[in-house]
Amino acid sequence: MPDSAALLVIGECVADIVRLPEAPDRIHPGGSPANVAYGLARLGLGTTLITQLGPDSNGRLIGEHLASAGVRVLTDGSGAPTPAATVDLDEAGRAAYTFEITWTLGAVQLPGEPPRHVHTGSVATALEPGAASVLDLVRSFRPAATVSYDPNVRPGLMGDHARAVHRAERCVALSDVVKASDEDLRWLYPDEAPEKAAVRWLHSGPAVVLVTRGAGGAVAFLPGGATVSIGAPPVRVADTVGAGDAFMSGTLHALASYGLLGAQARARLRSMDPAVLRDVLRRAVASAAVTVARAGALPPDEAELEQALTSAPAPER
Repeated sequence: MPDSAALLVIGECVADIVRLPEAPDRIHPGGSPANVAYGLARLGLGTTLITQLGPDSNGRLIGEHLASAGVRVLTDGSGAPTPAATVDLDEAGRAAYTFEITWTLGAVQLPGEPPRHVHTGSVATALEPGAASVLDLVRSFRPAATVSYDPNVRPGLMGDHARAVHRAERCVALSDVVKASDEDLRWLYPDEAPEKAAVRWLHSGPAVVLVTRGAGGAVAFLPGGATVSIGAPPVRVADTVGAGDAFMSGTLHALASYGLLGAQARARLRSMDPAVLRDVLRRAVASAAVTVARAGALPPDEAELEQALTSAPAPER
């Protein structure tokens, strides 16, 4: 059995009410951090999620979904309603979100050994008052754990732009691994190229910054100026829900396989061989490709990922 405290994810669960043109609504378990936790557990990593989950039908649906993969769920016991999002999909499967979310995360105790890696991001780090609780938790675990962060920008929930940028940069400075989409970076820094913003983030502390480009693949930036790029495999898109989250869980799974998670691995993570990073990216884009090929945020398990890797593109140099 995997160690349930090995990886910790902190953040929101969301019931995604998916709407397609001329089709009935579908409800999928979602929320970026919850999707990452689910993806990590599907890949065989012991994973705990600290979140808010209401005593309602959506909460039960999400709880059962997470448990089916082996995620241990810890809540603050507030009884707040489970957040929901309406996801409108266009004919190409691209998603637009409308949220009904409150995030008031209170104190949660993590039993057992401290985690060796902590992941957070999205609404959980942007929406007060819960965002302050998340930041405190991340700080408390960082001495023993590496940290990853994905801003997963949702403009309608970010509030004041300058404050949102400050919150994001505060999280970046605490993190070892940062992943953002080019769209995230364009929203945060509309007057700056995404690649330039990523390099600036790298200089504030992370060991690696990853930028996803949708169908254009991804690029990673390392200290010292090294970059690694990879294309995305061709795939028939069902929808893009959860694609970035599958990329994130694929990234962390790959880093774990190389022994690059945990505070004791921080120095090795900072000096990661670009060849290792190429393989990490290959696994991350393959994970995302599996997810977009089917409806909802359903990332691959280990067997599906290995099968997808047989058709993943070679990284660009």
